[in-house]
Amino acid sequence: MSIHVEPVYADIEPLAWDSQFFGLSTARLNFVSEFSSAKGRITASQLDEYALVQAKIPAQQLHLADQLSALGFSLVEGEADLLLSVNSSSVSSLPAGSEECDKYQALITATPSDIPLLKAAATRVFAASRFRAPWYQPDDSGRFYATWVENAVLGTFDHECLLVNDEYGGLAGFVTMRNIGCHEARIGLLAALPGKYHQGIGKKLMSAAQQWCQNHRIQRLRIATQISNITALRLYTRSGAIIESTAYWLYRGRNDSI
Repeated sequence: MSIHVEPVYADIEPLAWDSQFFGLSTARLNFVSEFSSAKGRITASQLDEYALVQAKIPAQQLHLADQLSALGFSLVEGEADLLLSVNSSSVSSLPAGSEECDKYQALITATPSDIPLLKAAATRVFAASRFRAPWYQPDDSGRFYATWVENAVLGTFDHECLLVNDEYGGLAGFVTMRNIGCHEARIGLLAALPGKYHQGIGKKLMSAAQQWCQNHRIQRLRIATQISNITALRLYTRSGAIIESTAYWLYRGRNDSI
């Protein structure tokens, strides 16, 4: 049986930073309407100009997955984007100066001296992601997220990195925050350190993130995570976040068959 697949209309955006960081000429598809004046029909020869081309499609638009598959793209990972309304009542109802209020409001901001430990933790915690084999090298994912957390501490990507300590004062987890405007913020990375799992660290990190939002007059907090990360999805939904959208990442390597 012959199956007809519609062509893909998109712009190809070269990703300079990714290309340099991974040592892999990389681009991303930005989809346009077939009827757009800026439309461009994507061909295999155009895609072959890059070692790797990424595409992110809304989960409900599976016809795009069929179209991309015909061009040699493969499914890599699913992604869920969640939205949490920041509620100030839990803090404003606490008596000023009370132990509970002081504990809740005592945010710890990472400093450059924390970077080596944070990078080492991120390398281990984020070893599995969409930056995976066979498209990337085995250590690329950990290296990418180690750079991310370093940049968050320095304020050059995310704006701040918050820390949570364990009961003995040792570092137990971190969360990076970015103000994206319009009274919204986004969590970049959130993780308990290796050996600190199942100790309620994730819940403490979410509380710290919400307190940071309140301090910056942020009303909505956005979080993205892999669909396969059930632990993270449970943490975010139990914190009150709702899934706003889902998507799929697909990749095409230069040597992928079509």
